Amino acid sequence: MSVEERVHQVIRDVLADDEVVLTDATTAAEVEGWDSLAHINIMFALESEFDVQFTDDQLSSFRDLGELRRFLAGADADVRGR
Repeated sequence: MSVEERVHQVIRDVLADDEVVLTDATTAAEVEGWDSLAHINIMFALESEFDVQFTDDQLSSFRDLGELRRFLAGADADVRGR
């Protein structure tokens, strides 16, 4: 499963919505049900999925899913390279 597919699956799982349409340009504000509590739950679930830990600033700094995905793709490559 690709990084993009993993990110999308985590978001769908947390939001309990398998039909939500996600792209690299998607922002939290555009997704029904993605409120501040859902955001924290998504970020914690992504930390677990990708074995990363976001800084406090990173928890709210990603502009869209593309930026978040690229960050996680780099982190995933780092983990596999160990």
